[in-house]
Amino acid sequence: MSKQFVIQSRTASKDGQRVSLGSRKEIVDSLAQFNTIAEVEGGDVLWGPGIRIELPPDDGPVLQMLLYIVEEEIAWLPIVRLAKRFDWLVMDIETGRELQP
Repeated sequence: MSKQFVIQSRTASKDGQRVSLGSRKEIVDSLAQFNTIAEVEGGDVLWGPGIRIELPPDDGPVLQMLLYIVEEEIAWLPIVRLAKRFDWLVMDIETGRELQP
């Protein structure tokens, strides 16, 4: 069974709500540079080294994504790199704890 996390922006707006991670296209294009892409063009699921990221199905601003670890042995390095690069807050859904990359 894979471990599940939620990805959100670390940045909050003035009213305390998390800002968008970006548009779907921006996210897909950015993650492609890190070997994380969909199996089919326009797909909602992106696969990367040891991880799977699920995007929301609509084309609006992406406020959160789901992250699954599918190969724990290789997943943590990409997760830490992506979280630092894109300023992500990565939270364990089971415990509510935030990962500190």
